[in-house]
Amino acid sequence: MSNRLIFLGTGNALVTKCYNTCFALQNGEQYFLTDAGGGNGILTQLEKAAIALPQVRALFVTHGHTDHILGVIWVIRLAASLFTRGQHPGLTLFCHDECEEKIRAFCRMTLTAKLQAVLDRGIRFVRLNDGDTFSAAGLSCTAFDIHSTKTKQFGFRAVLPDGQTLVCLGDEPYNPACLAYAQQPDWLLAEAFCLYAERDQFNPYEKHHSTALDAARTARELGAKNLVLYHTQDNCLPERKRLYTQEARQAFDGPVYVPDDLETIVL
Repeated sequence: MSNRLIFLGTGNALVTKCYNTCFALQNGEQYFLTDAGGGNGILTQLEKAAIALPQVRALFVTHGHTDHILGVIWVIRLAASLFTRGQHPGLTLFCHDECEEKIRAFCRMTLTAKLQAVLDRGIRFVRLNDGDTFSAAGLSCTAFDIHSTKTKQFGFRAVLPDGQTLVCLGDEPYNPACLAYAQQPDWLLAEAFCLYAERDQFNPYEKHHSTALDAARTARELGAKNLVLYHTQDNCLPERKRLYTQEARQAFDGPVYVPDDLETIVL
């Protein structure tokens, strides 16, 4: 079976017409989830994607902003409940120290004592440092610090069973300090907060974000084979795929993907 990349959400923090950016990598019958959006909409998106939570064995949390981490608490809540009933084999959370502290604090404040008791048994934390390797749903991965200017954030490089590489750059502009982890990927996942043509409207640089054109230049610089754009605006959803692709192709010659929510890319 080919590996698949399923986008559960594609929007940035304040979208209302789609879900916040999060995605799942499928390896056989297992799924490796990255982030979970900003609320219990993650459970709806998983259901619509026909991903049963017991199939989600690993969850990577990039950083602690609301649109990435709050959905994690809902995933933990449901996974813990299923674990207590013998219906989930266990979930491993991969994240850096600041994310682990936030997640544990949220769990203490919001989950019942019965569900909290599942932490470190059915819900296992693996604290990552820059350059650490880990295995998630059978995929070999390396975590790296993206050197965020706002809050500590990690991306990762994954090696697929067929040898292809996939790099997730998080939701901020590429930092050359990450070159060793980000260069020459088969698949580059990069944020495109808005179009370069819309920069005066959305002020991406003030928010330390990239445009579709910037992401395309990064893909060209890194020697990526395929570029996937996410974490976008939702102001032009019917035309988003065409407009973002059109702008990215000004700087990148390879295939450009601008997925909609629940769209699947065969890797």
